[in-house]
Amino acid sequence: MKLKNNIKTRYRHLHWMLCCLIALSLTQCKDDELKKEAGYDPSKPVVVTDFYPKEGGAGNNLVVYGENFGNDISKIKVVIGGKTAKVVGVKNNSLYCIVPEAAYEGDIQVTILGDNQQELAQTTSKEAFSYSRRWLVSTFLGKYYQVATDFQEKEGPFNDCGAFKGIEWLSFDPKNHNHLYFTAGTNSSRLIDFERQYVSYFRTALDNVGIINWRIDGNQDMLITHNHSSDTRYGNYIVSRESGFLQKQAIEVYSRGVRGTIVHPQNGELYYSRFRAGDIRRYDFVTKEDKLVFANPFNGVAIYMVVHPSGDYAYLLEYDRHFIMRTDYDREKKTFKTPYTICGAAGTAGYADGIGTSALLNWPVQGVFVKNPNYEGEEDPYDFYFCDKENHAIRTLTPKGRVSTYAGRGNNGTSGYADGDLRTEARFKQPQAIVYDEERKCFYIGDTGNNLIRKIAKEE
Repeated sequence: MKLKNNIKTRYRHLHWMLCCLIALSLTQCKDDELKKEAGYDPSKPVVVTDFYPKEGGAGNNLVVYGENFGNDISKIKVVIGGKTAKVVGVKNNSLYCIVPEAAYEGDIQVTILGDNQQELAQTTSKEAFSYSRRWLVSTFLGKYYQVATDFQEKEGPFNDCGAFKGIEWLSFDPKNHNHLYFTAGTNSSRLIDFERQYVSYFRTALDNVGIINWRIDGNQDMLITHNHSSDTRYGNYIVSRESGFLQKQAIEVYSRGVRGTIVHPQNGELYYSRFRAGDIRRYDFVTKEDKLVFANPFNGVAIYMVVHPSGDYAYLLEYDRHFIMRTDYDREKKTFKTPYTICGAAGTAGYADGIGTSALLNWPVQGVFVKNPNYEGEEDPYDFYFCDKENHAIRTLTPKGRVSTYAGRGNNGTSGYADGDLRTEARFKQPQAIVYDEERKCFYIGDTGNNLIRKIAKEE
């Protein structure tokens, strides 16, 4: 029994000796680490030797390498391209920071501060950071009203033009790129004049204007649709340029529920969709012939249409059925062929990026073809950007049928109103209209649920 107690006592002594040795070892390691991460030494210069990555945009992480930064981030200031960066850490003479917005010039400046935030030392990198301008969503036109009853509609300059109800379709005048028109169904259509910086009413004397298109020959007169529910009324009108777009003439073909139109970019014939009949028809301006092109798989569906710049094909956005079809053009017969599904699942609304029918859409509306420089040399260099209304997003469709989300649904949300980064911040509410401005290199979005015109452009 006594022997056992002696053994226990010796074991305890040995245990405590080991604990002391471990503690001493840890203390020594900590001292060594502190020596490595010593504070700023005023007798030595502050030096920036390198940084990584060499290029990037706002929000990207940046590591700055050098000497004598100290170990207190509250006493380190980093400025990139004249904009203050957020410093998030310092370790072993490496600074960790976040690239600020609009750091265009790219020079990196590190300043060491004193207890009272006075400047003690400063250095600048020999090499500049290459800042990549981000694409951002902003509010271009209109006033956002948080309270619906405060809504005000009016004509006026860009900074005082009220808000816009029911934005449905955007279209630039092909002969005057300073004039952008939008229709608004049963609400007021508008003219956005970039030269005068003024928004005015565009009056048609029709009670429901849906789509604006343009003839390719002559004066390039405007074409507008009248969406109505009568079998004995006209659905398409020519609005003459000579009259200042004040006088219109009907295309004398009875057309009920016209929701989409396109004009072939080389041959000039008009194609239009009919809601209740669920078909696509072709009108020839020269012969005045009107005939069926093909029946749609569904009737009672709004079919919006956008033709590819080459004229080789067109997309049919099956609004009520949540999918997109493609129809190829027969140049010999000068007409479009029976369409086939390119993306989305017919009759199934949802939200999913993917290829073909694995992608899900929710009320797709207007779209626009935009050249992608990455496709240079390929057969089809255009991506298709379209408004996915009830997903509150702008989506893209590649020539190979892949759908992805380009903008909207920011901050893990869906609908709303927020400007900023395309995916992490920006929000839309039921966007319906989109147009690409080739001259200004930006998109304009009819953010219908927010009663605004939004803009997507690179940082200025």
